[in-house]
Amino acid sequence: MTIGKDVSSLFADVVKNMQTDDIELKKLVYLYLINYAKSQPELVILAVNTFVKDTDDPNPLIRALAIRTMGCLRVEEITNYLCEPLRKCLRDDNPYVRKTAAICVAKLYDLNPQLTVDNGFVATLQEMISDSNPVVVANAVAALSEINDSSSEKGIFSINNSILAKLLAALNESTEWGQICILTTLADYVPVDEKEAENIVERVIPRLQHANASVVLSAVKVFMVYMNQNYVTSEKIIQTIVKKMTPPLVTLVSDHSEIQYVALRNINLILQKRHDILNQEIRVFFCKYNDPPYVKLEKLEVMIQLCNEKNVDQVLSEFKEYCNEVDVDFVRRSVRAIGRCAIKLEAAAERCVNVLLELISSHVNYVLQEAIVVMKDIFRKYPHSYEGVIVNLCKNLESLDEPEAKASLIWIIGEYAEKIDNANELLEFFLENFKDESSMVQLQLITAIVKLFLKKPSQAQDSVQKILQTATQSCDNPDIRDRAYIYWRLLSTNPQAAKTVVLAEKPPIESRTKIVSDSLLDELIANIGTLASVYYKPASLFGGRTGDTKIFSTPAEDADADIEGVPGTTIGGVENLLDLDFDDSAPPKSSTPPSSAAPKSGMNDLLDLLNDDVPAMGNPMGMSQPATPSTNNVQNDLMSILGSGNNAMGSSGLMSPSNSGLGGLGGLNLIPKYNITILSKPIPPPACGETPYSKASNEKSNEKFIE
Repeated sequence: MTIGKDVSSLFADVVKNMQTDDIELKKLVYLYLINYAKSQPELVILAVNTFVKDTDDPNPLIRALAIRTMGCLRVEEITNYLCEPLRKCLRDDNPYVRKTAAICVAKLYDLNPQLTVDNGFVATLQEMISDSNPVVVANAVAALSEINDSSSEKGIFSINNSILAKLLAALNESTEWGQICILTTLADYVPVDEKEAENIVERVIPRLQHANASVVLSAVKVFMVYMNQNYVTSEKIIQTIVKKMTPPLVTLVSDHSEIQYVALRNINLILQKRHDILNQEIRVFFCKYNDPPYVKLEKLEVMIQLCNEKNVDQVLSEFKEYCNEVDVDFVRRSVRAIGRCAIKLEAAAERCVNVLLELISSHVNYVLQEAIVVMKDIFRKYPHSYEGVIVNLCKNLESLDEPEAKASLIWIIGEYAEKIDNANELLEFFLENFKDESSMVQLQLITAIVKLFLKKPSQAQDSVQKILQTATQSCDNPDIRDRAYIYWRLLSTNPQAAKTVVLAEKPPIESRTKIVSDSLLDELIANIGTLASVYYKPASLFGGRTGDTKIFSTPAEDADADIEGVPGTTIGGVENLLDLDFDDSAPPKSSTPPSSAAPKSGMNDLLDLLNDDVPAMGNPMGMSQPATPSTNNVQNDLMSILGSGNNAMGSSGLMSPSNSGLGGLGGLNLIPKYNITILSKPIPPPACGETPYSKASNEKSNEKFIE
């Protein structure tokens, strides 16, 4: 069984061996029953008598083993037989049996909630919080917390002054797991007043010295929640808490690698909420040569969080040393860390740039390329600063082979084209292999050459004509084609508008020290020491809770809620698009054409860049219009959205011949309009360079499309 072989056929024979005095053999039989109970539910009934008999055994170990096994069987047929033995075990004289029975109540509730409540087991658990044995108290708290989380009813587990005093008294004497359960309950508890909160904090502080890392993190969770929720507002108490929290966290970072990783992930969250913790302990987070890669990367994140003007030189020296490591991924992250420090601390930006220049001069390919990516971010944060660095960056043009590095250097050249004498030659170097570049590089190159053309028209006339023509005629990527068409139309019709749009001042980027949003951060702080705080994901994604109370709602759920609260809208005379029946007659059209609500604005309206409902315009920049695809092909109708305006279009902005059709937005005005037509004959195969439909559209006639 333990090596994966199916021995369920021996179920009846194994059950016969339950009545034995050998505890080890009995444990093996019980383990077998737990494993195969679901596959043989009708045969489990054969074991009930032995279970009931074992719960009356003089040996408390056998009584506890029997009640624990019955709770683990997870078979509906046995629940009714479980009630009486469980009731006796909950009142057993031996605390070991009582604490085992307490957990069994939670398992029974998960299987049959109504039966558990009707038999008074939940009420018995609440009474067990007053038990004289701290282990029983801890297990009762754990069971009640589990039931409270999974129940739709409120108030199953509530704490008053009497219960709080018993929990605090049991805290020191409980086992490690018991302490974690009690601390988690205290973190969820809302103190009556600040005095009570301070009393709880005072009783929990000794748990920071515990040898178990999970107990320490649970205690830290209590403190962070109480400070975050303003249960404790006294500055003196807060400073005491912060001072007491620092040594245990430092100790965790010196533990085994796995514990280090969990501690570092949680420390990162704590620092995002409380910047004054560990600000004097940055040396603890310096990477060691034998640290695993996952620990090194987390230490980098913590060092960035702790970096300030006082220790930035020490941090930069450490990062520079890391750039000589053999682990390429770690080196890249170290280079990026230098850039993040520059963005975070303006006063230290120049020192960070000098370190990056030293790394660039090393001519290590992956270091060089990562440094160029980082310099792009620094230029975005501090525009028109450190422009002297550009010359050094451009010298390494031929060494670049990664798309992100190429795109970053192209962006820098385009942004500072007026200050680079040979900017056109540099961009021509990339333009030669335009078709072979990645989409990231192609998009950035189009924008950079357009910027150069707007700043130095005489130098880039041929380049801009060449790249726009290549992008619109030879590229299969619709993003690249659309961007080229938009730039072409802008340059051909309104150069001043093109300058306003393309050369607009960009807002500087912000420091990316925030790992998660504020709302999610509050939830993760309340779940320190759990999977949620390690994965940085909401606690609702773990454990499969069935309760209706949610701390966090996903964006998808929010969208659904918004949709449900909005009255149904009418589109084309149909209240619900799902009710559209293309076999019925079309709904009556409104007497007022949709386009009449908006005045015609011509090509000067930048919102109509993709709309052909305009006459052909002049060419103030001396550029030819993009070629207009033929209107004889339905495929070309789609492409005519981006055409030059030579086709007679309807007010909807899409060509809709009677013998073919496409659904599309009626122009790009502020008020969206939707036009739906039906294809009445097969669509010809797409021409090279055009956007193809699915193959099925070429095989079936009368196919219905909603674009």
